[in-house]
Amino acid sequence: MNIEENVKKWLLEEDFLREMKYDENADFHFIVEFPKENIMDVVKPKDKDCIVIACATQVAPQHKSLMENHDSQTQKDFILDLNFGLNSFLVDYELKINQNILQQYVVTDQIFEDGLTKHELIRTLKRVFKAKLHCIWLIDKKFGSLPAPSNENDMFI
Repeated sequence: MNIEENVKKWLLEEDFLREMKYDENADFHFIVEFPKENIMDVVKPKDKDCIVIACATQVAPQHKSLMENHDSQTQKDFILDLNFGLNSFLVDYELKINQNILQQYVVTDQIFEDGLTKHELIRTLKRVFKAKLHCIWLIDKKFGSLPAPSNENDMFI
């Protein structure tokens, strides 16, 4: 089996695969749901010997509003704490920040072909998700939480 077949098989075995997406810059691009109701991407970029696991999150307007209602120093401390926390997960990440307010973030990690196993794929999915979760929890810790949403997906877009 080739890499695409293996990854697809493993994702199907665990019921994570939701769709295959056409991507002209990739040998394959899978949309996965891990854990329930959290969407992530598993991509093999063209001419690369790795797969990339990525999770992008838009911060909900309600959370942006909570951040805006705090002083500049608290906002800056949050961004610094977020960088330290994400760095400890040993993942790559990109923060989109506008006037000290987190707008969105993307967490990624990669697995090189020579280390690609089902075990490593699932561990990497977990690590990327837990890094995302760290961001959510840190927002709640620093700025206060919102009333419980009627739908879990209301918190983040």
